[in-house]
Amino acid sequence: MQYDIDTIIQGYAQGYFLMADDNNSLGWYGSRDRTLIPLDERFRYPKSLQRVLNQEKFTVAINRDFPAVVAGCANRETTWISPELAEIYYLLYQTGYAYSFETWQGDELAGGILGIVIGGAFIGESMFYQIPDGSKVAMVKLVERLRQQGFVMFDAQMMNPHLERFGAYSINDQEYQTLLETALSSSCNLI
Repeated sequence: MQYDIDTIIQGYAQGYFLMADDNNSLGWYGSRDRTLIPLDERFRYPKSLQRVLNQEKFTVAINRDFPAVVAGCANRETTWISPELAEIYYLLYQTGYAYSFETWQGDELAGGILGIVIGGAFIGESMFYQIPDGSKVAMVKLVERLRQQGFVMFDAQMMNPHLERFGAYSINDQEYQTLLETALSSSCNLI
């Protein structure tokens, strides 16, 4: 199937995101409340994770195995990442918009975060782990990287208990659109 990357990026730039439903039909979704991961001092994580970080048992990579991260994110009982959406992510990756932020333990992929970068916005699509703490370490290291590179926002789309532990917070759509506009006028690189 042929996809228009510009149209897809335009949808994300307007605050929408793609998801597949139970029938694997792809659609654009929005939300009245959006979840952000703070890129300032409000970002936090459990003390037990600091011990894991101090052990340095994971290494971090960007796009070392993008397809494996997409597959890992889709590998759950109920997923919004249909084969068609996985194909779109791969096209976005090939055109420099989608990234996988990965943790590795030796040669084994431990976990990762899949996201889309537009200007100074990192739009987190999904995350997964194969080795305990793999995705948590990826989250901490990704926030460090986004800060270093001057990103304006880390959009996590929807709240869940896992994200709350990192200081995630919700904002209304009007606040989100204002912040997104600021982020889109920035030029940031993840790599």
